[in-house]
Amino acid sequence: MTIGIFDSGLGGLSVLKEIVTTLPHYDYVYLGDNARAPYGGRSAERIYEFTRQGVEFLFEKGCAVVILGCNSASADALRRLQQEWLPTTYPDRRILGVIIPAAQEVAQHYADKKIGVIGTRATVESGAYGREMEKSMGGPARIEQVACPLLVPLIEEGWEKTVPAKMIVKKYLRALKSKQISVLVLGCTHYAFVKDIIGRIMGENVVIIDPGVCAARALKIYLEKYPDIESRLEKGGACHIYSTDMSERIRHLAQRFWKAPLSIERVSIE
Repeated sequence: MTIGIFDSGLGGLSVLKEIVTTLPHYDYVYLGDNARAPYGGRSAERIYEFTRQGVEFLFEKGCAVVILGCNSASADALRRLQQEWLPTTYPDRRILGVIIPAAQEVAQHYADKKIGVIGTRATVESGAYGREMEKSMGGPARIEQVACPLLVPLIEEGWEKTVPAKMIVKKYLRALKSKQISVLVLGCTHYAFVKDIIGRIMGENVVIIDPGVCAARALKIYLEKYPDIESRLEKGGACHIYSTDMSERIRHLAQRFWKAPLSIERVSIE
């Protein structure tokens, strides 16, 4: 069996890269729902249904555990999938997300700091980061959240290093800088690709939390904690990439994000 990573598009390749770097000897299957991306502006019910379809595809491909690389999916679908769908359909499989590991990282090391979160509208409006941080802290947290809907299309167009793009990033981050936050959580998989730009704007005294890095560490601990799941995983170092849509733009974007050629197979999950 394998480890699956699901994302609404190709931003989750940042999560896959961190996981493969941390745990290189396992086999992986990645699915990006590019035909219906982005999820960030969709309703919670639609995000849930799309995510369920994606996870089911990965389970049918033999994944023992699936990580929801998409923050919007982690915010609006994870708990419901774990509590309502998984026990009756795939009781021997597991679904994990990227929000809880990042929230736990903040709670463990920065609970007394002013915390900022940037993400899609769906992620910010869900309040998932705040809930999970306060749950891990056992009390209230000082959290400021900002939705940044223009960042994903800018990054996908390759414009993130242009002057207009930097002006937009600065505008989004202005409120967080004015609040003098000490920790900033990148609540969207795409933001990992502009982490350096965000870091320069926020300043060297602000700690940047990448949920992909946190998820990779959490998965390593999880597999150590549950050897019955770990023992079922194939260890050949293979990585299979699937997408629900295919075009030259998608191929180019995947290679730009992965920084190496990738073989992608188109599939349907509806």
